[in-house]
Amino acid sequence: MNSDFMDALIQLEKEKGISKDVLIDAIEAALISGYKRNFHSAQNVRVDINRETGNVKVLARKTIVEEVIDPRLEISLEAARQINPNYQLDDIVELEVTPKDFGRIAAQTAKQVVTQRIKEAERGIIYETFVDREEDIVTGIVQRQDQRFIYIDLGKTEALLPINEQMPTERFKHGDRVKVYITKVEKTTKGPQIFVSRTHPGLLKRLFELEVPEIYEGVVEIKSVAREAGYRSKIAVYSQQEEVDPVGACVGPKGARVQTIVNELKGEKIDIVKWSNDIETYISNALSPSKVVSVEVNEQEKMARVIVPDYQLSLAIGKEGQNARLAAKLTGWKIDIKSESQATM
Repeated sequence: MNSDFMDALIQLEKEKGISKDVLIDAIEAALISGYKRNFHSAQNVRVDINRETGNVKVLARKTIVEEVIDPRLEISLEAARQINPNYQLDDIVELEVTPKDFGRIAAQTAKQVVTQRIKEAERGIIYETFVDREEDIVTGIVQRQDQRFIYIDLGKTEALLPINEQMPTERFKHGDRVKVYITKVEKTTKGPQIFVSRTHPGLLKRLFELEVPEIYEGVVEIKSVAREAGYRSKIAVYSQQEEVDPVGACVGPKGARVQTIVNELKGEKIDIVKWSNDIETYISNALSPSKVVSVEVNEQEKMARVIVPDYQLSLAIGKEGQNARLAAKLTGWKIDIKSESQATM
């Protein structure tokens, strides 16, 4: 190693934020192992790298004793005082034992250590970047797929989309651009693992925040989301400002805003309903597009009995009970739906 190498470490410190001293300490530790491995030495050694020139020395550390039993670890007081007359028993003497070709080993080891530390630093930066983006949307490119995951390129790293977090109505091919919701970021020995989802209700919420300026600005608030990914969703919205129609803001001019989200979710139907502090009104709205005649609530059991016109019963319940099920998820209430005819029986 030479002064150019030390200059490179200084540059690395500026660009990557990796301390030069931390790198040198790591190289010295690695060189001790390299020396013992390559030269079959059981000596107690220390490696010293000159911070200015980059020169490397291997120093054997020996304890001063009256009687030498292991010359690899010990030195007599008489021999020590030939080096420096001020030495005393139990002092440590350092003797240079740098092998002739140790410079080559030092250079290889330094390169390996620096490369490893750069990787660790970059992994740390990636982790810090994405751990702050949990519960957020990112856009990536589909790379490949196995039995467990779809691998999505996010630029400097890859995200894992578990198969069970993929919408059942969509199939991806290599090169597809896709928006995903970050559910979890984990630190591992191989670097950060980023888990994403296409089925999480948070994806729908974030998509509306991206498409509807009134939500992003806080004028319109998303109160609740219920989702059966790929098929149908309901979202309850509310505005503090009476002059702002929260449903209209989310639908957008000629339905443009909600249509963009529907397209992103490959045709998933989305019901946008107005949230209300009055639970009867809220439940009635949640059953949209069905019309509701009346709502009776049992506060104690958090259960609602809903009466709908006879011709609206199947619409209120929905295909395989989907509309009623989503309305219950959205409101957090159990909902029992009856037609007018059934209610009078």
